[in-house]
Amino acid sequence: MTQQLKIALAQLNPVVGDISGNAQKIRDARQIAARGNADLVVFSELFICGYMPEDLVLKPSFQKAALAAVEALAEETADGGPALLVGLPYVEDGKLYNSMALLDHGKIEAIRHKVCLPNYGVFDELRLFEPGPLPGPVNFRGVRLGLPICEDIWFDDVVECLEETAAEILIVANGSPFEADKVDIRLNHVVARVTESGLPLIYLNQVGGQDEIVFDGGSFVLNRDRTFAHQLPGFEEHIRITNWQRDGDGWVCDKGEIVAATSADENLYRACVLGLKDYVEKNRFPSIVLGFSGGIDSALCAAMAVDAFGADKVHCIMLPYQYTSDESLDDAKACAQALGVRYDIVPISAAVEGALTSLEPLFAGTEEDVTEENIQSRIRGMMLMAVSNKFGSMVVTTGNKSEVSVGYATLYGDMNGGFNPIKDLYKMQVFALAEFRNAHLPAGLKGPVGVVIPPNIITKPPTAELREGQVDQDNLPPYDVLDDILRCLVEKEMPVSEIVARGHEVDVVNRIQHLLYIAEYKRRQAAPGVKLSSKNFGRDRRYPITNSFRDKVSDP
Repeated sequence: MTQQLKIALAQLNPVVGDISGNAQKIRDARQIAARGNADLVVFSELFICGYMPEDLVLKPSFQKAALAAVEALAEETADGGPALLVGLPYVEDGKLYNSMALLDHGKIEAIRHKVCLPNYGVFDELRLFEPGPLPGPVNFRGVRLGLPICEDIWFDDVVECLEETAAEILIVANGSPFEADKVDIRLNHVVARVTESGLPLIYLNQVGGQDEIVFDGGSFVLNRDRTFAHQLPGFEEHIRITNWQRDGDGWVCDKGEIVAATSADENLYRACVLGLKDYVEKNRFPSIVLGFSGGIDSALCAAMAVDAFGADKVHCIMLPYQYTSDESLDDAKACAQALGVRYDIVPISAAVEGALTSLEPLFAGTEEDVTEENIQSRIRGMMLMAVSNKFGSMVVTTGNKSEVSVGYATLYGDMNGGFNPIKDLYKMQVFALAEFRNAHLPAGLKGPVGVVIPPNIITKPPTAELREGQVDQDNLPPYDVLDDILRCLVEKEMPVSEIVARGHEVDVVNRIQHLLYIAEYKRRQAAPGVKLSSKNFGRDRRYPITNSFRDKVSDP
């Protein structure tokens, strides 16, 4: 009977669709594990094809390519080295499953299918996969391994079945996206399963960005007494070999490194940076460019970009018009210097005046209004897209969730861009992360240490500077008030009556609700951005554009 086992946890960053590249990552990890005398290497959910593959996984040629890659990897295990647990899409009897394959002795030794298919928020697995039957354990070199997959441990039936069929160690391959406070939710589910089953559990999570989703890693091992044996870092690739011993009651994992927990602000910041980095690099953009206004949103985005890529790949452009203040010019320059980025000033007066002159016959007899203001924003967007077209840089757009919620962003203007790292951050969170970044540089990031966002950018009243003396608070409530109302409407789906009961004025709540609904058409045309909350715009919150419903205090 096997008395000792070495299991390597491969917390890695796959690329969706790059089957050969992901297979090479598996080979490289296996070599590292072999040098540590590991018996088994564990990879995350659907690793061979990348997660989330969405409808790409429905292509028969994609399914065949994934299986062929796994079969080739299986043949390589005939060398007597470590076995592999690899996630793949698997077709059986004409049905497509989200599966894990045990590769050992030169072949696919066993396949287990995911049972609980999530169908909420960003997940849409019920339309892609068939649910598998309740699984029994697989026999690995004399040890019975239970292989629930991700959502399978959020309920008790899969683990109960594995415990009843004599599983000895639970190994859970995950593709669990980052959300604020998600770590505690995961741990609660894992503790419940360990408590119920009396079995130790390996929680192996993917890391990296995939479109709007960020996977934060943070893999860990719990022994059957619910104590941590290992905790891997978040937001970075990491391979850890864990040592297991059989005792009289089952298996125990030797104690290893427990990475210290990081703050909520650091987790949000690192998620934004990783999401931006992987979106740009996996889509093969050589660099990024962004409009630099001297305001806090663009400053924070620039800091994130420098932390992701280094200053040499970030180009900041100030696009001033007659309403741009000297203060904004000074602040933008100071921020660019602190970050060490290329900084150019491209005046837009000639372009704006030319557009107004061309439109003068059509606008004759009308008063100036937001139309003329938006021309400024759209000229700026055009200029940035021209730079992008010429040099291949991706435009980073910089609207925060508060502005995106109420439509305070201009289509084909400041909404232009390929990706938005702060799309799911409310304005007060933007302020908090700016303060955080000035005080902390998370490990592994590429930007400079110290104050990179001048304090005046953080403390001055936010303004779009599209007219003389304009500030955001001219038309919006204070951002702490606005953000609380929006959280109630968006994340919590609270009735207006309950929001008013929190101390908000009914007219203000009604107006914000109305702005939220009528801006849906803008959000449908917005760039993708990092998902950070339980209800980001796009994949989580899917409201109709055409919508006449308005909640009222008088409604029952």
